[in-house]
Amino acid sequence: MKKLSLLVAAACLSGTVGATDLLQVYRMALDNDPQFLAARYQQDAGREKEAQGLSGLLPTLGVSANTQWNDVDRELRGSNLPKANAKYNSNGYTATLTQPLFRWQNIVSYQQGKMQAAQAEAQFAQARQDMILRVATAYFDVLLAEVNLASLQAQKKAIAQQLEQAKKNFEVGTATIVDTHEAQSRYDLATAQEIAADSELEIKRRALEVIVGRDPGQLAMVREKVELEQPQPPALKPWLEAAEKDAISVQLQQLALEIADKEVSRNRAGHYPTLDAVVTRGNAAQSALLPTSGGGAAPGFETNSTTAALQLNIPLFQGGYVNSKTREAVANREAASQQLEAARRNAAQAARQAYLGVSNGTAQVTALRAALVSSQSSLESNRLGYEVGVRINIDVLNAEQQLYVTRRDLARAFHDTLLSQLKLKAAVGTLEETDLAKINALLQQ
Repeated sequence: MKKLSLLVAAACLSGTVGATDLLQVYRMALDNDPQFLAARYQQDAGREKEAQGLSGLLPTLGVSANTQWNDVDRELRGSNLPKANAKYNSNGYTATLTQPLFRWQNIVSYQQGKMQAAQAEAQFAQARQDMILRVATAYFDVLLAEVNLASLQAQKKAIAQQLEQAKKNFEVGTATIVDTHEAQSRYDLATAQEIAADSELEIKRRALEVIVGRDPGQLAMVREKVELEQPQPPALKPWLEAAEKDAISVQLQQLALEIADKEVSRNRAGHYPTLDAVVTRGNAAQSALLPTSGGGAAPGFETNSTTAALQLNIPLFQGGYVNSKTREAVANREAASQQLEAARRNAAQAARQAYLGVSNGTAQVTALRAALVSSQSSLESNRLGYEVGVRINIDVLNAEQQLYVTRRDLARAFHDTLLSQLKLKAAVGTLEETDLAKINALLQQ
C-alpha cells in the first residue's frame, strides 16, 4: 500500500497554491530583519572613517572673540597727583587658519580610515551572507517540521487502523491480546510524538517570523524527484584554496592586520617632527576713555594685524609614552597576524565541511530515496503477510515506523544538502541572492 506516502505528499502539498517561497521570505527579511538592518547602519557609520582620516590632512579654521568692560584706578606713589580713574570697553577677535604640511600620524590615520571603510563594506557583505544562511536555515527548519508532523499524523492513522484490525482479530480469535497491546502502545507513542512535533513546528515558524518580522504563512515545499547538483568544480582543493583567499572572514582579518600594521607606524610617528603653516588675522579695539575725576577723556583705537608663519614642533621626550604605545601596537599586530592564520584555517575547514555536505548529502539522498521505496514495499509485504498469517502485528508496526523514519531522514538529508550548497558558496565569499534563487527554483510554485 502507498497510503502513507500519499498522505504525507498531500499534507506537504496542501496550501502550496499562493504559498510563500524562499526568495519572497528572503526579501521580507531584507526589509524587516533587525540584525541585518543594524549591519546596514554600521556600514554607513564605518564609511565615515575615511572622511575622518582625511580631515587630519585638511586645513582647520578657528575664530575666537572677546569683549570686556574695564574700570581701572591708577595712583602714582610718592606723587601729589590725584588718583586717576579710567572706564572703557575693549574687544577683539582672532581668526587662525592652520594647514598641516607634515604630520605623519595624520597621514597614517587617513590610510587607516580608508581601510576601516573597506572593512565596514566587508562586514556588511558578511552580514548579508549570514542573513541568507539564517533565512534558508529557518525556512527549511519549518519545512522539515511540517514533513515530520505530516508523517507522524499519517503513521498515527495507519497505526489506528492496525489497532482496530488487531482488536477485531482478537474478538474473532485469530490473534492474541498481545497484538492489541502492541498496537495500542505504538498508537500512544505516536500521539505523544505528534504533540511534540506540533509544538516543534510552532517553534520553528516563530523562529522564521523573528527574522522576517511577520508570519510568512504557508511555505512552498520542495518539489519531488529533484536532482541535486554536485559542487562545481568537483574537486575539493580549489574550494579550499578559494576559501583561504576569498572568504569574507579572511578578507576582514587581512584588513585588520593591515590596520594594525599602520597603527605601529602611527605610534612611532610620536617621535617625528610636525610642520604646519599658520595664518592669523587679529583685531583689537578699545573705546574712548570716559571722563572721570582726576583724568580726562582719551580717544579709542582699533588695531588689525595679519601674520603668516611656519610652525615646527619637535617632540623630544614624553615620559616613555610613545615607546610604550609602539610596543603595544607591535604586540597587537602580531596578534592580528595569528588571527588571520586562524581565519584562513577556519575558512578552509568550513569549505571542506560544506563540500562534503554537498557531495555526501547528494549520495545520501539517492540512497534514502531507494530506502524509502524499499520501506514502502516492506510495509506492504508485512501488511499482506499479516493478513495471511505469516507475519505478526509487531512486524507491521515496525515496518510503519521504519517508513516514517526513512521519510523523515530523507527530508532532513535533502534540506541539509541544499543548505550545504549555500554554505559552500559562503565559505568562499561568493554567496549571493542568485544562489538563493537557484534553490528557490526547486520549490513548488
